[in-house]
Amino acid sequence: MRIYGPNGTTLGSQPSNVRRTSSSGFALPDAASTPDARAAVAPKAAAGIDALLAMQGVEDPVERRKRSVQRGKGALDVLDELKIGLLSGNFDVSTVSRLRAAAASLKSSSGDPGLDAVLSEIELRVEVELAKAGQF
Repeated sequence: MRIYGPNGTTLGSQPSNVRRTSSSGFALPDAASTPDARAAVAPKAAAGIDALLAMQGVEDPVERRKRSVQRGKGALDVLDELKIGLLSGNFDVSTVSRLRAAAASLKSSSGDPGLDAVLSEIELRVEVELAKAGQF
C-alpha cells in the first residue's frame, strides 16, 4: 500500500493514469506510469536532542529528596520488622536480606544536609543490626 501526500512516502502527486477494473472504487496504478523511486534520505536529526537528553539526566531536588525520604522510611520499617521478629522469637532471614538492600539504598545523597545526616544515622543503625545478625 502506498500513501501519497505531504506525510506519505512519496511527495509527488497521485498518478493520473489509473487502470479501473470494476465499479467498486478500487483502482491500481498502471505499472508503466509509476514514478521512479526516490533515493532514501536519512531522517532529519532533531536539533535539541542533546539538550533533551541532558535535561532527562538532571534530577529535580524535590524529587530526589522525596525518594531519599522514602528510602529512609523503608529502612525504618524493615528495622521495625526485625525488632518485632526478634521480640516474638520469629527471626526471619529474609528480613536481614531486606536490611542489606535498605543499607545499600541509603548510600546515595539527597542534597539536603539535614536529611543526609538523618539518613546516615539510619544507615549506621542498619549496619549495626546487620553486624549483630552476623551478615555484614
